[in-house]
Amino acid sequence: MTLGNIFWLFVFGFVVWYWWRAKAIKDSVLTAAKRYCGTMDVMLLDDAVYLRGLWFKRDRQGRIRVWRRFLFDFTTTGEERYTGRVIMLGQRIEHMELEPHRFSDYH
Repeated sequence: MTLGNIFWLFVFGFVVWYWWRAKAIKDSVLTAAKRYCGTMDVMLLDDAVYLRGLWFKRDRQGRIRVWRRFLFDFTTTGEERYTGRVIMLGQRIEHMELEPHRFSDYH
C-alpha cells in the first residue's frame, strides 16, 4: 500500500465519519424542533430542518466549538409558512426561536 492510497483511504474515512456525525446532529435538531413546535402550539412543516450556517466560535469556557444554524418551516393556520431557527454550539442547542407569526382563529 502506497502513501497515496493511505491518504485517500483516510480522506474517504473522514468524509464518511463527517456525514454520519452530521446526520446524527441533524436528527437531534429535528427532534428538538418538533418538541419546540409542540410546546409553542405550531405545526412543523415538511418534517425537516436545513443547515444554513456553519462556523467556529468559542463557548463559555473559551473552547472553540462548531457553531451551526438550522432553519425549519412552521405554520399556525395551515395557509402561511413561517421560519424557525435553531442555533447549536458544539453539541448543545443554544437558542430556538420562531419568527413573528399570526395565530390561528381557534386561539
